[in-house]
Amino acid sequence: MEKAKTETRKQKREKGNVGDETSVSKLPLLIIHPIMKMASAAFFLVGLLAMVTSAHGYGGGGWVNARATFYGGGDASGTMGGACGYGNLYSQGYGTNTAALSTALFNNGLGCGSCYEIRCVNDPKWCLPGSIVVTATNFCPPNNALPNNAGGWCNPPQHHFDLSQPVFQHIAQYKAGVVPVSYRRVPCRRRGGIRFTVNGHSYFNLVLITNVGGAGDVHSVSVKGSRTGWQAMSRNWGQNWQSNSYLNGQALSFKVTTSDGRTVVSYNAAPARWSFGQTFTGAQFR
Repeated sequence: MEKAKTETRKQKREKGNVGDETSVSKLPLLIIHPIMKMASAAFFLVGLLAMVTSAHGYGGGGWVNARATFYGGGDASGTMGGACGYGNLYSQGYGTNTAALSTALFNNGLGCGSCYEIRCVNDPKWCLPGSIVVTATNFCPPNNALPNNAGGWCNPPQHHFDLSQPVFQHIAQYKAGVVPVSYRRVPCRRRGGIRFTVNGHSYFNLVLITNVGGAGDVHSVSVKGSRTGWQAMSRNWGQNWQSNSYLNGQALSFKVTTSDGRTVVSYNAAPARWSFGQTFTGAQFR
């Protein structure tokens, strides 16, 4: 009887680590009642699902503390352009629900296109109820001349969102200036397919990738001409991806992979008679 009680207590201690891959691999084999085996199996499956969700990098994650400020003016005109290369955020479909990310979140531009749900917390004087969903479209640079808690909001290692003014005012009052928030990654909801804008010139194809659903943040791209095989593209800046191959006069296909490891292939997204400066629509993450 004492042995059974000891094993049950041991199981309870280990259950707290089921979601951890290392802990699961080290779980000892125990002789336990069949009902307890079923419960343990069910708990293991829940932990496994949690790990799979976490591996996607968005959706179902916990809330993380951060701060938020705003920029760009009441019409958000000052948010156009930006370090992600999206240009006119209105015509690209992002509108005013956008944010510039601090160094810790921007990830040297790989964070561009990711989506976050944000809510104002722990400041009843300035916070408004509800939450917003924004897309990362810009970089909030550090200001090392100022302390992290007094103007150097975007200094590493802080998590900070510099929101467009219109979307900031959905979660906090304008006069607040800066507010504590909590955030989490969420899937990006997009209308239509991924868009590919082909810029540059012969032997220098610079493709801007926008309107990406799912994880939103593109981490690798390959291009294929109708007379070539698949070729990896290099990231030039923001979400501008570069190929130095001669692709003129060929239909172009694109293979896009996001931070969660998922890949979408857009076959013949651009017809053979494409021209520089044109935008083409491909497939989308579902």
